[in-house]
Amino acid sequence: MEVNLSKIKAYGDTLNDGAVQLSFTLPVPAGDEAKEAARQLAVKMGFEAPAVTEMSDLGAGFTFFVLYGKCSHTVDYSAIKIPKRQQEIMSFGEVNELIKQELGRKVVVVAACTGSDAHTVGIDAIINMKGYLGEYGLERYPEMEAYNLGSQVPNAELLAKAVELGADAVLVSQVVTQKNIHLENLTELVELAEAEGLRDKILLICGGPRISHELAIELGYDAGFGSGTMPNHVASYIAAELIRRGKKDK
Repeated sequence: MEVNLSKIKAYGDTLNDGAVQLSFTLPVPAGDEAKEAARQLAVKMGFEAPAVTEMSDLGAGFTFFVLYGKCSHTVDYSAIKIPKRQQEIMSFGEVNELIKQELGRKVVVVAACTGSDAHTVGIDAIINMKGYLGEYGLERYPEMEAYNLGSQVPNAELLAKAVELGADAVLVSQVVTQKNIHLENLTELVELAEAEGLRDKILLICGGPRISHELAIELGYDAGFGSGTMPNHVASYIAAELIRRGKKDK
C-alpha cells in the first residue's frame, strides 16, 4: 500500500477515510440539547457527519462527550521538520566512563519542579537513586553529583542553589497547564539566567509529559525531554554536551 506523504489524513478502517474520535466537555447539563450542542460544535470544527456516541453527566452542570466524525483536511508530512537532539543514548556504565575519561571531574546537576508545580514523579524518576524501570537515577551515577530540590521551588532560588553548588546543568520539570502558566514560568527561568550572566555557563534542560525538544528550544533551553524519557537519556545528553562544549574545568 503506497501512502502519499504530502497528503496524509486520519485513518480509521480504510486508508484516507478521515475517521476521527473526539472528546470534550461542555458546561451544560446532560440532555438532548447538550448532545445537539456537542454535534454542532463538531460541525463548526470541520468534522463531517459527526455522531455523539457517548454522553456522561459530570455533575454541577457539566457533560462529557465522545464523538466520531470524518475530517477532510490533509497534512504534508514530507514538509515537516522538527529539531531533534543529536545524541547517542549510552548506558549507565558508558556515561560514567565517558565523564571520567573526557572530563576528569564530577558533573554537578541541580533539579526541581519550579513555580507552582508540585508534580515530582517525573523529576524523581530521573534524579532519585532508585531511578525508573531498572535505570538508575542520576544520584546513583558515581561521576555525577545530583541534587533534587523538590517541588514548588522559585526560579531565583533554583538558580542561586545552582551557583552555590557550581552546577553544570539545571533540570526543570513542568506539567503543562491549560492556562500555560508553565510556559511563563519556564521563560522566567531563562530570563533570570540571562540577567545574571549564567545562561552560557549552565545547561538549561526542561522536561515534562507534554514538553518537546522543539518547545524547549523555542523557550530558550538547550534541550527538552518528554514522555518516555529515561535517566540515562538525560545523563547521556548532559555528558556529551559538556564534552562538546569543552567544559573540563569548573
